[in-house]
Amino acid sequence: MSEGNDQEKTEKATPKRLQNAREKGNIAQSREVTSSMVLLAALGIFFFSGHWMFQNILALIRDGLQQIGNMHHLQNLPVQGLMFSIFEHIFQILFPLMLAVIIAGIAGNIIQTGFLFTLKPFSPELSKLDPIKGMKKFLSLKSLVELAKSLIKIAFVAGISFLMVKDELAKIPLLMRVGTGEIFLFIGSVSFRICLYTCLALIMLAILDYIYQRWQYQKNLMMSKQEIKDELKQGEGDPAVKGRIKSIQRETARKRMMEKIPDADVVITNPTSLAIALRYNMAHDSAPRVVAKGAGFIAEKIKEIAQQNGIPIVENKPLARTIYKLVDIDGFIPFNLYRAVAEILAYVYKLKGMKGQINRSNT
Repeated sequence: MSEGNDQEKTEKATPKRLQNAREKGNIAQSREVTSSMVLLAALGIFFFSGHWMFQNILALIRDGLQQIGNMHHLQNLPVQGLMFSIFEHIFQILFPLMLAVIIAGIAGNIIQTGFLFTLKPFSPELSKLDPIKGMKKFLSLKSLVELAKSLIKIAFVAGISFLMVKDELAKIPLLMRVGTGEIFLFIGSVSFRICLYTCLALIMLAILDYIYQRWQYQKNLMMSKQEIKDELKQGEGDPAVKGRIKSIQRETARKRMMEKIPDADVVITNPTSLAIALRYNMAHDSAPRVVAKGAGFIAEKIKEIAQQNGIPIVENKPLARTIYKLVDIDGFIPFNLYRAVAEILAYVYKLKGMKGQINRSNT
């Protein structure tokens, strides 16, 4: 695959990229879902408490007109107190509606995005002031989609309103024979049905729009293979650097291991491919300890250092293989190998004793 194709965004966004986008406020969200829930909540309030709201509004208007008619008797009544009383009554009437709308708006966002609070979308950016980028956004595919959605919504609302009013046109001349209350009841009934069917239509549009927004969101966050590789390097470290660090660590550990070989009591060999250096300090160690081990080149170095420091080298193929396989460096010999190792150490101590006697006789 060519380098240009490698840069194509063909891979799904990683969890880290999704989390970073979420922290920046870049989330999949449909305004239609929130709008539909707000409209549905408002309709519910009007349906269950519309009569109460209407009666309170009539009472407020009636009391206001009565007070206006008696104003010439109430010259000393503070105007501020009267206005405050009117606004207080209006707030009490509209409070259930406002509360339902606020809760529906918050719930509509939480349903789509979960609990999220971030101020990053409001942070000042000079790029947002670029008129060229602004014009590109204005003429982008997203803007055209939003325009199409707005036109569809207008068409839906206009079509539903027309169909509702069309069925009620024959009843309008009959309203001239009824009272004002029945006229308001007729207008309220028709308006409620128009809002209800409009809300149902907007709910369907909201579902489709949310599916589209999710698809568009995932498409915009898609990554190229190189971006995924770079993210892995940032999260886990560059493999080349990690390999270099491990190599340095191995080399350091090998040097420390080689420095301990002169303190060993014996080196057990395979004899050609393996070498294990053992030390047993009865005052500090509960069992013989492996101070160094290695295969191939390392085994040769162990034997070379042992020869330079006069450490006995004993050939025992089965024991060398077993210790090399089971015991780590600085680890103790397991219980089942005590006998075999003890025999070798006894031989080494005997050998050292003979050498000591020879040295004393020579002196």
